[in-house]
Amino acid sequence: MTDTATRDTSAADGPPPQRSYAKMAADESREDYSLRYAPHSFRRWSPTMVASTALGGIAYLADFAIGASIVFTYGFTSGLASILCAATIIFVTGIPIARACATYGLDMDLVTRGAGFGYFGSTLTSLIYASFTFIFFALEGSIMAQAMHQAVGLPVEAGYLITTLIVIPIVFRGMGALAKVQAWTQPIWLIGMVLPFVVLAFEAPDAWGAFASFGGTEGAGSGFSWVAFGLGTGVALSLIAQIGEQADYLRFMPAKTEQNKRRWNLAVLAAGPGWVIIGAAKQLGGALLAFVALEAVGKTHALEPIAPQIEALKPWLGSFALPAAALFVIVSQIKINVTNAYSGSLSWSNFFSRITHRHPGRVWYIFLNLAIALTLMEMNMFAALNKLLGFYSNVGIAWIVAVAADLVINKRMGWSPPYIEFKRAYLYAVNPAGFGSMVIASVVSILAFFGLFGEYAEAFSTFIAAGLSVVLCPLIAWATKGKYYLARPNPVNGPHVEVPDVTATHACGVCETAYELPDIADCPVQSGPICSLCCSLDAECGDVCRTSPSSAAVFMPMPTVRAD
Repeated sequence: MTDTATRDTSAADGPPPQRSYAKMAADESREDYSLRYAPHSFRRWSPTMVASTALGGIAYLADFAIGASIVFTYGFTSGLASILCAATIIFVTGIPIARACATYGLDMDLVTRGAGFGYFGSTLTSLIYASFTFIFFALEGSIMAQAMHQAVGLPVEAGYLITTLIVIPIVFRGMGALAKVQAWTQPIWLIGMVLPFVVLAFEAPDAWGAFASFGGTEGAGSGFSWVAFGLGTGVALSLIAQIGEQADYLRFMPAKTEQNKRRWNLAVLAAGPGWVIIGAAKQLGGALLAFVALEAVGKTHALEPIAPQIEALKPWLGSFALPAAALFVIVSQIKINVTNAYSGSLSWSNFFSRITHRHPGRVWYIFLNLAIALTLMEMNMFAALNKLLGFYSNVGIAWIVAVAADLVINKRMGWSPPYIEFKRAYLYAVNPAGFGSMVIASVVSILAFFGLFGEYAEAFSTFIAAGLSVVLCPLIAWATKGKYYLARPNPVNGPHVEVPDVTATHACGVCETAYELPDIADCPVQSGPICSLCCSLDAECGDVCRTSPSSAAVFMPMPTVRAD
């Protein structure tokens, strides 16, 4: 039948009604299994290729601006401690999430569903993640517009529009196009990233010593301050949701085997939490470049990555420093903003498919994400960088830490299923373990952020969010005895099955398309298999499978299940 969410009910008798997806939604070369499990047949890239593509997305220069802003505001000593502390937290929480996404072929939203949030509980985190993508798209787009203004005098308002439009053709084409763009632009990016620091090493060898005693531009001083440390860490922790963008690539990691397990483990570690090692180095490097350029360009321009880049290159490139720096900035921002736009389209797709029971295709949500980002750019969000990112951190870290706590603690203690269940047919609408802990942690930390509990609580609001999430998620799971993870047993537990083979395909009884076993549920309404997306879009079934006394597997034998 016709559209993406409704079904033909004209025939009261006869076979079950069918659904056919709109052209964009049905084309998996563009859709990239945006709301589904990524099947083994689609994971055709090597671990190295997936990792390289994922790391290509961290070419962004927001790290330069964030690092410079932290050090200028709080001084070198407190700024350094903040950046390193945030990087440690991001790395530790990113390990279990990256491994789960790569193992199960799921994006961040689908992992969140099964890791303590429930089917509708994760809609809120879809919005949190979507906001991450458009906030950082706007930030990166602002940096690119600044570069075009410096290079050719283009008004920044026009630059905002160009930076928005330029990514659309790439993101439309999906993972294949993104992989090519990241590979082709990597050499230019690497040269542009390293060259300014090589020039500084020869032309200004004393810069690092002077930088280490820098007291900032706001009178913070060069010594350590606990309040400055807490506030700076909060800003740096705004990047914690970056693991979601890494997961959007990691879900295409091939299955781990005896032959590739070493490369697989290294690739997942590097492309998952490993991004933050490069990110922290970029924050410190960006702060150094801004410090060296401060006297020449002033504070405002020193915080814009293009100006310090030009100043660093001038001793060697002279008049060519401007075009060289502009080229580097533009390439860097294209590399990251195709990822921001791509991940945003996935997140919005997940959100609206559950709220509206419609799915016109991932590509249409690109325009929604870009429209919001363009609005933020025109509102000059760059000027309120620290406050905006500091506020976002409280919600982002509450979410990510709750998911990590479920994967590391709840699953090992047996309070959570040993695999990730993401399908509506088996999930409660809301699981209080993850969702409840995130909401409580977010509310308390935001109140602290706005000064309700005093100066130190305000400075350490992100630590409050993380602490509450890591304690409450296991506590609620224990108190409820894991009751709200599965609404009914799933006869096939992801990749942990011995019989039957998870790569075997079954035709969905609604759209009649064949999908691999982990994407299939048994549906009593259909009296047969249904794919996860058709199940999500069904607005008329009344969730019979979850509310009836029992729902046996109707299309396959019960397999033997083993947990890692």
